[in-house]
Amino acid sequence: MTKYDVSFSLEGRTAVVTGGGGALGGAIARGMACAGADIVILGRGAEAGEKVVRDITEAGGNARFKGCDVTDDDSVTAARDYTMDTFGKVDILVNAAGGNMAGAVLVGLDALLDMSSDDFRKVVDLNLAGTILPVRTFARPMAEAGHGSIINISSMAAFQPMTRSMGYAAAKAGVDNATRFLAVHFAQAGLTGVRVNAIAPGFFLGEQNRALLTNPDGSPTERGQLVLDGTPFGRFGEPEELIGAAVWLASDAAKFVTGITVPVDGGFMAYSGV
Repeated sequence: MTKYDVSFSLEGRTAVVTGGGGALGGAIARGMACAGADIVILGRGAEAGEKVVRDITEAGGNARFKGCDVTDDDSVTAARDYTMDTFGKVDILVNAAGGNMAGAVLVGLDALLDMSSDDFRKVVDLNLAGTILPVRTFARPMAEAGHGSIINISSMAAFQPMTRSMGYAAAKAGVDNATRFLAVHFAQAGLTGVRVNAIAPGFFLGEQNRALLTNPDGSPTERGQLVLDGTPFGRFGEPEELIGAAVWLASDAAKFVTGITVPVDGGFMAYSGV
């Protein structure tokens, strides 16, 4: 049966996770560590990042934290150099850094007309440039080694823009498009061992959106109920439910997979509302 063996193991590989101190990035990092990878957590918040590192090391894994601003060239380059100095290679890059900003959330006509251009640019910069810059920087050792898996984090908003979040939705649509572009770009450059894919989470509760989707007693807000009504599973996702897709895309089990976006959404994308 050797011909049909499929390996989801990440043993001996090094995975870099931007935004690895967050709910989704942290879950993916922990899951990849369980699959055998050495982990480098990148993020602005040392406390959250170090917490994930402790979780991994206490479970018997190997992880490090490095402070990094994914929108800053020098910071990303320093993070790559740290990773290479520490582990000698980069096999996997997960771009989980992202988020929205209050000044770019639009409710009503006046919110658009008075929107903070600075906050709008920051949202696009964080989500889109904050994906492209790490790809550009960490792809160099991947290209030199001839292999690597890049996993971007897209969003349901990339497929169908939602009210209030214009900048975030536009940036995530850009991430989706860039994922397909980069997959083709590497392949046409002869680097078929460097794959680029994305995961599009449905609605998962994190610190950034919890107050938007749930009340203090845990019941859904009006917007949260709209989300649940549009999700056939009828619930929010758990961060750990992203691990399977991430490990699959990072592993040799997906070595002929590139340029796709995998929805992990409880059926949200498939549901028309009828």
